[in-house]
Amino acid sequence: MSSVALLLGVHAHQPAGNFPEVVDEAHLKSYGPFLRTVHRYPEFRFAIHFSGWLLAFLLERYPQDMALLAEMVARRQAELFGGGDMEPVLAAIPARDRVGQLNALADRLERAFGQRPHGAWLTERVWEATVVPSLEDAGVEFVTVDDYHFLCAGRELDELRGYFTTEEEGRCLDLFPISEQLRYRIPFAPADETVRYIESFATTDETPAAAIYFDDIEKFGIWPETYEWVYEKGWLEHFIEGVLASPVIRTRHFREFRREARTRGIVYLPTTSYMEMGEWSLPAARADEFAALIHQEKSHGRYERFKPFLRGGIWRNFFSRFSEANWMHKRMLGLSARVEALPPAARTGAMIDLLYRGQANDAYWHGLFGGLYLPHLRRAVWNALIALEALLDARHPIENPDPVDVDLDGHEELFLRTPALLAVVRDDSEAATIELSSYPLRHNFGDTLMRRREHYHAKLTLGAAANAHAEGIASAHDRVAFRHQVTLADAVPDDRPRALFVDRFVPGDGTAPQAPHYRKVAGEAAEFAGTVGGGSMRKHYSVQDDRLVVRYRFDVPQAGGFRTEINLAMPSCDGFLGRYRIAGDVPGGFGEPLAMAALDAIVLEDGVLGGSLRVQCQPPGALDARPLHTVSQSEAGFEKIMQAATLTLAWQLPAGSSEVIVTLSASV
Repeated sequence: MSSVALLLGVHAHQPAGNFPEVVDEAHLKSYGPFLRTVHRYPEFRFAIHFSGWLLAFLLERYPQDMALLAEMVARRQAELFGGGDMEPVLAAIPARDRVGQLNALADRLERAFGQRPHGAWLTERVWEATVVPSLEDAGVEFVTVDDYHFLCAGRELDELRGYFTTEEEGRCLDLFPISEQLRYRIPFAPADETVRYIESFATTDETPAAAIYFDDIEKFGIWPETYEWVYEKGWLEHFIEGVLASPVIRTRHFREFRREARTRGIVYLPTTSYMEMGEWSLPAARADEFAALIHQEKSHGRYERFKPFLRGGIWRNFFSRFSEANWMHKRMLGLSARVEALPPAARTGAMIDLLYRGQANDAYWHGLFGGLYLPHLRRAVWNALIALEALLDARHPIENPDPVDVDLDGHEELFLRTPALLAVVRDDSEAATIELSSYPLRHNFGDTLMRRREHYHAKLTLGAAANAHAEGIASAHDRVAFRHQVTLADAVPDDRPRALFVDRFVPGDGTAPQAPHYRKVAGEAAEFAGTVGGGSMRKHYSVQDDRLVVRYRFDVPQAGGFRTEINLAMPSCDGFLGRYRIAGDVPGGFGEPLAMAALDAIVLEDGVLGGSLRVQCQPPGALDARPLHTVSQSEAGFEKIMQAATLTLAWQLPAGSSEVIVTLSASV
């Protein structure tokens, strides 16, 4: 009789630093009902992966549901998968940290459920062959990747009904190809139709065949419309009962199938992820072309045939696309190297935990899911990195290094440091501050994000008609929805970076404002010179205790204007805990515009931060403050998110010599 093994796995993850109420809702709508449903069917075998931070959260907050999982593990219904503890993209962190992260999650699972995993989930299914030795060093025997990975290696779809073996440096690892067609059907297509599709994988020959699924558990209840579909209308129950009633489907664990079946041979996969990631990781213009090519091939009926040759970018492209993600990543690598340089006895558990939190993938990229556009996720990474740097400085203080091109963008960075503050100035034509980190507050005030054109901004003109589907429900990949009112004007990209102290000189003759185009002054630690208005100006940085002082000196032949833009990442964003204070008065919150004709000092108070930032001007300047918003997409629709409070300070300058001083001071 023909048969097929169903290898079904679900992946559960929430970013470290996500709002507790968001995780609670995820458990209410997905994790809890999924576990309670599958628990009623002991014969239904499945695999499950939790990232470490989420697992700890659920064990503490929902012990009864996690006890059900423990029972399912004990009765051999549930197979546990490992992975990086804080859900890093393994290929993007050093090999030593890969092994550490993998072992950290395996240790968590063993403590909670008495079982160490044999398989591992690869974050976003990002595959690079260099991860193989690290996986083997951590005791991982097999991983799951997309069937698309195999198609790109020249394999045929009909071959992908078992597992394969790869090697790197003679180190071996088995690979299970996840069916894309199953990913798109579960749980969106009707349950009986999905069961029939799984049955089509069955074979009558002696080689065991498998239908392989491993994808986000959030599709079972959190994605739009799925809670009603999966639980209230009974999709999951109908699916499980259909599978168990099938005469040809047998649910299996990945490890069981691996014992029962031989490898289907050696394979070498290219560096890749899933198909959508190839589009998301491209710059907007190239993503437009890539999407048009995909549409063209689909319209001509050639897509499935040529899909293996239609490859976009790779995950690491996000470091090229987003300078903010690249800076965060390179700072993380530097801190990882400092931890490694310590004697083993000096590396504390707190240091390792903070390093691993700083490697969490979500804040480093963006597509339909990645959270680079979410300030609280970037803030969680920066909080961890800054706290780690403070611990390292306390253990082994370092002097301000010579200028160095940390992020490999062709421009050196200058580090100005005190025990309380770090300011990083980029030596390019802007001479702006790209990081301003307070160690007591564990916060980077420079953690802002530019407005960029994104490929999906073209969808802003589409309506609800794009969501029409004949049967089942629409996947989040296909939906067009709006969480906030958004216009095309909201998505206009910036032409200059969103940093601190981005300057313009306004000539008195009415001509267009000029960027100073700075160059570093030779022999000076942090001083830059620019030519404006037929004259010259100097910009000098210094740090003192918890203060950053920026001093401008002008020598221009005619009167003009000068303004500097200071983009400040404030954790409260446009929430009620963030507000401006001027001489005892509160004129408004960060989400509101504020204008002052003459300002000598303003304080930005932030209840989420647990501290404040004071901005002082000498002489007083005009203030224009307003929120900076970006437009991005998520599985729930388009979002308009506040990234920073943008303070523009302006002065009228006389002909001849003059000086302006701006001081920023952070306090708890």
